[in-house]
Amino acid sequence: MRVVCPTDENMGYLSKRGAHFGKAKFYTIITLEDGKIVDVEGVANPGHGANSCGNAIANIMSLKPDALIVSGIGSSPAEGFTKAGLDVYFDKESPTVEKSIELFSQGKLEKINGTGTCSAH
Repeated sequence: MRVVCPTDENMGYLSKRGAHFGKAKFYTIITLEDGKIVDVEGVANPGHGANSCGNAIANIMSLKPDALIVSGIGSSPAEGFTKAGLDVYFDKESPTVEKSIELFSQGKLEKINGTGTCSAH
């Protein structure tokens, strides 16, 4: 399973999570097998561009994720990911990718079903 986490740095699973998925500097991609991390990859975020959140959705979907963990997301991109068939999970508390993945593997993160978690979008 491939899980994408927006991050502010490229330090593998020790990366600090990004507050805004579309403006994060990197996407940290975690590959899990049986709930354990077997691979970690960091990819630079190419940015929003002129299509705003639509490009951010396309950027993340190009990474072929099975899940996305965010610390916040607007309703429009949340709906976009739902339409694209991607499961999005909400984790406002974990400071690092490692902690988010730990909670995700334990089934302790809330799955967002096409609804945003912030009103700024």
